[in-house]
Amino acid sequence: MKVLNIVAYLGAAGLAVLGVTMAKTNPNQSEYEEYAVERLTQYLKQDVCQKTSNLFENFINSQCERLVEQANPQMREILSRTTEKQNLIVFSVYTTDLKLSSLLPAYRFQTVGAFNNFYTYTAEEQ
Repeated sequence: MKVLNIVAYLGAAGLAVLGVTMAKTNPNQSEYEEYAVERLTQYLKQDVCQKTSNLFENFINSQCERLVEQANPQMREILSRTTEKQNLIVFSVYTTDLKLSSLLPAYRFQTVGAFNNFYTYTAEEQ
């Protein structure tokens, strides 16, 4: 019986330490925005700028990466306005509904932030 009590106390102490560690390393909104801008910039450069087929698009492609870099401050502002954070103390869930115009498709991203890291588990076109 004593061994069982010791194991139970150690388990409870371990869970408490884990909970405190997770709460202290729960990333904030500005860290998420930095992560999201970095991921969006990477996506635009690799998947949008590089996938062009006709002459006009090739002309735009030559300037595309430069334009993406220049748009970084605006991207952060847009992401800030379109993101909702659910703070669950030990981790946070970020939901971003990104719709830039009626001509472009809308996207929804859902990301978990914990231990000073982010994991995007949903990225879908709306």
